[in-house]
Amino acid sequence: MIDEARRRAYLGAMQVVSWLPRVALPFAAPSRPELLEPLEPPAAPPAPVRPGVELKIVPEAPPRPRPVERPKIEVPRPAARVEAPAAASEEAVKPVAPKAAPLPPPRFALQLLRAGRCALLVELPTGEPFQSRDPGYLLLRDLLRAAGLADSPRPLGEPVRWPLLRGGNLDQGPQAAREYVQTFVAARLEEEGDCACLWLVGLPALRFAAALEADAFNHELQVEGLPPVWALPGLETLMEEPARKAELWRAMRQVRVRWISANE
Repeated sequence: MIDEARRRAYLGAMQVVSWLPRVALPFAAPSRPELLEPLEPPAAPPAPVRPGVELKIVPEAPPRPRPVERPKIEVPRPAARVEAPAAASEEAVKPVAPKAAPLPPPRFALQLLRAGRCALLVELPTGEPFQSRDPGYLLLRDLLRAAGLADSPRPLGEPVRWPLLRGGNLDQGPQAAREYVQTFVAARLEEEGDCACLWLVGLPALRFAAALEADAFNHELQVEGLPPVWALPGLETLMEEPARKAELWRAMRQVRVRWISANE
């Protein structure tokens, strides 16, 4: 056993502040309960202040507020591009057919005549009005005598020459020519009145007055807006092909009865 003074010296050397035996030691002083309480850590010494320097105490910054969560706003986005079907894409890139060029204007000259109760729309072989010594006009007079009609027909207005204008942007195609001829013939016949038959002599007369073709030659036809129509080949064709005169005479005998009875 060591004395108390040496024991405390040993404890101080080992930096043991308090020492509490497990059992009561004989002849030992009673234990002090305050020695069992935990010791507070020593306060840090204040920083030295230089003379003439003012010490400012900065207050501790308050805690930063926690950010408030805002509701997320959905921004509408453009819809995804929908791919068109392959067929539609092909149609989109399909080249556009070029517009058809207008048809060139037809070229013809027609003369409207009156012989008895018949009217005649005759193709002019030379493009000029008939002269008394023209071969075509002499043949036409022979046809009128064979039909029992007056052999000196009188003209109804000026000849119709197509195209009407030379140059310009006016539509002078086949359809425009047909409308013009039909309007001209209808107006002249309405002025004359009492028309038993309309002779159409030559292919241009058939095409632009009645929308007929060469297969209508030597036939009597009904055309809307016109009196009974009788179709004849052109005068030049009859002169160049004499066999056509015989066909024409056979066809004429079947229809001339109406003209002769009308003139009586």
